Amino acid sequence: MKYQNLRMPFWKTAMHRQLRYAVLATSLFASTAFAGARQELDTFTRGLKGLDGQFSQRVTDANGRVKETSSGRVALATPRQFRWEYAKPYKQLIVADGKKVWVFDPDLEQVTVRAQGSEEQNSPLVALIDPALLDKKYDVSEEAAPRDGLQWLSLTPKVDTDASFQIASLGFGREGLARMEVVDAVGQRTAIGFSGWKRNPAFAADTFRYTPAKGVDVVGDAQ
Repeated sequence: MKYQNLRMPFWKTAMHRQLRYAVLATSLFASTAFAGARQELDTFTRGLKGLDGQFSQRVTDANGRVKETSSGRVALATPRQFRWEYAKPYKQLIVADGKKVWVFDPDLEQVTVRAQGSEEQNSPLVALIDPALLDKKYDVSEEAAPRDGLQWLSLTPKVDTDASFQIASLGFGREGLARMEVVDAVGQRTAIGFSGWKRNPAFAADTFRYTPAKGVDVVGDAQ
């Protein structure tokens, strides 16, 4: 069984870094206390049931050294469904159907599967699709001034939240969520840029389902 060199996405290998955040941002309301970025978040998520777009990801260590870069496509939908398709520098597919998470590595002809748990539920991105989570799970503050041309919200997990990061930041521009930055317990930073968002698209029936092809090794509980 081939699994020793399994590659993992940003929240699994940083979730070990790439299932921990991925999927990896409330009772949303416009408030004078949260002008700017908070209002941008409100506008972006109002009536939102699903998203589809492109992403580029950059992981740096605590000293700012680049550890990895990647890019591909991401799709999110209620309830707790997501799909990350890594195209570069290698192909990998991560699919969550609300109950299980599948990580398929075509180079190894292997898929790992596990129950979908708190790591995904506490991802900052979940709050985009599940607005009730933001104020429940995070202390939210707005950065005083724009950065990189974006308005930013900072999310710090509350004490009783089982989160795997120290702080997350959501950057909003004219097209909505443009960037997400996550810093973990050892100072590693994952920065993800988003573009080409499609709101509430008509997803194909198999977007958030995965069925192993014949000959693919399955590691974990697929039942």
